[in-house]
Amino acid sequence: MRTCNVSDSSVYRLLQKHLDRQAVGFPATRSGSEIRFLKRMFTPEEAGLALHLSYRPSSLQAIMLTASGEYTEERTVQLLESMLMKGAIGFKKRENEDYWFVLPMVIGMFEAQDGYPTVDFLKDAGKYMSTIAFGKSILATEPSQMRTIPINVSISPEHTVATYDQINLLVENSVGPFVVLPCICRESRAIQGEVCEVTSRTETCFGMGSMAAMVLHRGHGREVSREEALSILKQNQDDGLVLQPSNAQQPEFICSCCGCCCGMLKMQKMLPHPIDFWVTSFQAEVNSDICTGCGLCVKRCQVDAVVLKGSPKKAVIVKTRCIGCGLCVPTCPADAIRLIPKEHETVPPMTEEELNDTIMSNKKSAMGRFLMFLKILLRMRK
Repeated sequence: MRTCNVSDSSVYRLLQKHLDRQAVGFPATRSGSEIRFLKRMFTPEEAGLALHLSYRPSSLQAIMLTASGEYTEERTVQLLESMLMKGAIGFKKRENEDYWFVLPMVIGMFEAQDGYPTVDFLKDAGKYMSTIAFGKSILATEPSQMRTIPINVSISPEHTVATYDQINLLVENSVGPFVVLPCICRESRAIQGEVCEVTSRTETCFGMGSMAAMVLHRGHGREVSREEALSILKQNQDDGLVLQPSNAQQPEFICSCCGCCCGMLKMQKMLPHPIDFWVTSFQAEVNSDICTGCGLCVKRCQVDAVVLKGSPKKAVIVKTRCIGCGLCVPTCPADAIRLIPKEHETVPPMTEEELNDTIMSNKKSAMGRFLMFLKILLRMRK
């Protein structure tokens, strides 16, 4: 039986502070929107148990030990399962043993709606995610939770491309299972009565391995074969979507994103030097001698990284904005654009758990986040 004496009202503030101490963070706001969101995701009893979880997966026995008798084993399992089904916490199975962990807001509880958000959920999540405190926390995450990799047709034979930058190899090297999901960003926009400008398809996001198993456990998504996963990803690239897997050599999800719906890409477009906060191994380069100035690459780019300049007009890549997705390369009828490797290669951690450990070790203080935000504001004024 639960013996915790924490009041229902204060347990949510304790949970907010606990989540904020995790790798990505969950900052407080002046409006209190973070508490309203937590009340939507957790009952008071669930919030009390979540205080005994961290971003590192823990077994049931470890959770019981940390909780020190506050809950019976039966009740603990019930609460963990309830939180999981709501997308409030994460779950993995290792060698037939269950492991549980808290999720950040992004990438985490928001995406854990698995493309099926309710209007009320979007209202509460949107209020929190639109705050300056939340934005600073996401931008201060180092390295980024996601990386951008080039679409297949943008990779030339002369490129030496690491496995973690090749979409087909990421899928082929995964042990599975594979699940395809509706894009929550695109679904959210549709609920608001807006239409994606890039594709009419919604089933574009993938879970693999542990994440796919978690999604299937919750009864969401659609399990697909490896071959169907590759086929859908090819269609995503043909449609003009940006490939963004988690920033690990063995990623557990692959998002296919557009600049009109994706929250991360929309944030990218708002920043003066977004490449400072992005992980990518390539950038685009234009051969101005053969560029015809047709402007197709400008329309194709999802992050406003290509502009037409000069007389006659020529395409110019804005290096501080280009994320190396490669969408502009096959679009150019003159073959005037190619991807080039960045000077300094960024090798991602092997697994997502190692990624979170790296983020935790690089976590900025409140002063560090303030200075980072001040730098962004000063650049916006130039």
